[in-house]
Amino acid sequence: MEQDSGKAAGTVRATPVSRAMETIRALREELAALRGAQPVAVVGVGLRAPGGIEDLDGYWSALASGTDAVRPIPQSRRAPFGDAWDDVPHRGGFLDEVLEFDGPFFGVAPREGRSLDPQHRLLLEVVWEALDDAGIPAGRAAAAATGLYVGITGQDYREWMSEGPDSYWATGNGHCFSAGRLAHTLGLTGPAMAVDTACSSSLVTVHLARQALRSGECDIAVAGGVNLVLSPHGTALAARTGALSPDGVCRPFDARANGFTRSEGCGIVVLKRLADAVRDGDRVHAVIHGSAVNHDGRASGFTAPNVLAQTRLVERALAEAGLGPADIGHVEAHGTGTSLGDPIEVEALAAALGRPGGAGAPVLLGSAKANLGHTESAAGVLGLIKAVLSLRHRAVPPVPHFTTLNPRIDLSGTGFRIPTELEPWPAGAGAYAGVSSFGMSGTNAHVVLGAPDPVAERAAGPVAAAAVAVTGFEVSARTPAALRAYAARLAARLAGIKDEEYASFAYTVTHGRTALATRIRVEACDRHAAAAALNAVAEGLTPPAVREVAADTAPGFADLPRRVVDLPAYPWERRRYAPFDAERPAAGG
Repeated sequence: MEQDSGKAAGTVRATPVSRAMETIRALREELAALRGAQPVAVVGVGLRAPGGIEDLDGYWSALASGTDAVRPIPQSRRAPFGDAWDDVPHRGGFLDEVLEFDGPFFGVAPREGRSLDPQHRLLLEVVWEALDDAGIPAGRAAAAATGLYVGITGQDYREWMSEGPDSYWATGNGHCFSAGRLAHTLGLTGPAMAVDTACSSSLVTVHLARQALRSGECDIAVAGGVNLVLSPHGTALAARTGALSPDGVCRPFDARANGFTRSEGCGIVVLKRLADAVRDGDRVHAVIHGSAVNHDGRASGFTAPNVLAQTRLVERALAEAGLGPADIGHVEAHGTGTSLGDPIEVEALAAALGRPGGAGAPVLLGSAKANLGHTESAAGVLGLIKAVLSLRHRAVPPVPHFTTLNPRIDLSGTGFRIPTELEPWPAGAGAYAGVSSFGMSGTNAHVVLGAPDPVAERAAGPVAAAAVAVTGFEVSARTPAALRAYAARLAARLAGIKDEEYASFAYTVTHGRTALATRIRVEACDRHAAAAALNAVAEGLTPPAVREVAADTAPGFADLPRRVVDLPAYPWERRRYAPFDAERPAAGG
C-alpha cells in the first residue's frame, strides 16, 4: 500500500493537539521536579506532653530547665484495673485527665464519647490547635488538598469495655478510625491514614507527609502521633522484654541506663511546601530539608537495632537534604536509655556524622526521653518539635540524669558531646539538626531540618503599626462561657506583645481561626484598648467597643495583612467520658 505523500515510513506527523499535549507533559514534569526539590515548612504545631505541657513555650521551659516529668500513675487513672497497676512498673510520663474531652465542640454525643478511644479524642483537640497555630481555619484546610497522617500504636482502651462491643466501640477504637474520624470531622479530602511502625510511627508520618507534598498529592499536610498508657497489661508485656527501667528513670547515654519508662503524649505538625508558605505569608517554625525511612532487615534479632541500617538511614536523609556531616550541629537521638540500643545508635551516628579526629565544632547530642520518658508512637514528632525549638532559640537543652558516659559508648574522636546544661548552639557548628526515631518493628526514620531563611522570616514577620490602620478584630467560641474564657486568654496575650504586633494579632484572631457560633466584633485601634474590651467581655460585660456578630456572617476587617502570630489555644470545655462502670472508684484506688 502506498504511503501518504506527506509522511515518511514509520512516522506520524505532529499535530497542534499532539504538540500541545507534549508541552503540557513537559510542564507537568518540570512542576513535579520543582516540587520534589523544594524543602517543606513547619507552619503549625500542637502538642501535649507530660508535666502539664500544652504549648511550645511550656515545652521549651521544661526542656531548658532539665525537667523530669515522670511520676507515679495518678489515682484517677487506675480504674478499672485498680491494684493490677501495682504489679508492673507504674511510674511514667502521664498526662492529666485524659478521659476528659470537649465532645459537643466536635459533635460527639455522650454515648459515642464514652466509646471513643481517648487517643482519638486527644488527636481531635491537638490537630485543631495545630491548625490554629498555623493560622489555617478548619474550613480553609477542608477547601485545600489537605493530607492527614497519624502515628498510633496502642489500643489499651479496648480493655475498658465490660460488655460486648457496639457500633461505637467498633468505629471508636480501630487505628484506621483515628485518621478517618479526623478527616471526617474537619472535612479533609486528601490522603488520610493511620501509621503503626511502633515507636517510629510519628516520625514516619512526617516523612510520608513530606513525600506527599513534594509529589503534589496534597498542598497542606497534617502529621504526627499520639500515645496513651491506659492499661497495665501492655506495660507488663514490655517489662518482660527487659526494656523498662525498674526505677522509672530514663537515662540516655548514661552508665546507669537500665531501660526506659512508658509515657504519654501527642504531637502534631502542619506542613506546607516552603515556597507556598512564603507566598501565603505563613509563619515558618522550621524547614525540613530531608528525610528517610528504612528497615533493619535481618539483624541479630527481630527487635535488635542494626548499626549499618541506622548509618545508611542518616546518610540517605543528608543526601536528600543536599547536606554533609559538617552541616549538622545537633542530633535529637532516639536515645531510649537502654544499655544495648544507645551504644548502637551512637556508633551509627558517629559513622554517618562524626568528625575525623573530633576536629571542628562539636555535634550536641540529646534525647527528650530523659525529660518525658518514652512516648512511643508520639516520640518521634515530640523529638522533632524539640529540635524546632532548639533551632529557634539557638540552644540545645541538657540531658537530665546524664553524669557518666555508658562505657560501651566511645565519643572520642567523633566530635559528639552530651550537654549537661542549656548550651548555646556552638559557634561554627553546622546550622542544621537531625532527628532519629526507631521502631521495635525495625522501621527507622530520620529527618533533617533547619531554621527558617531570614528572607522568609521577614516576609512573615509582624507588620509595622504605621503600615496598616487596624480598627479591630473578631473573636468567636462555641458557647458564651468559652468566649469569656477565650477573651481572658487573649487579653493576657495582648499585654505581652509589642505595639507593632497588634496588626498581626488582629489578623490571626479574625482570619486564622474558625468562626464559631458565639462571635463578637471588637472595635479597637490599639492593643491597650483591645485588652480593656476583652477583659470586660471576660467579666461578662458588653462594653461599647464590642458587638455581637452573626455566626454565618463573612469575617470583617478583610484589609488586614496576613501575618500569623502565637495566640493562646482555644479553651476547651471538657467533661469526663468513661464507660459507666469505670465512673466508680477503682478497688485499691
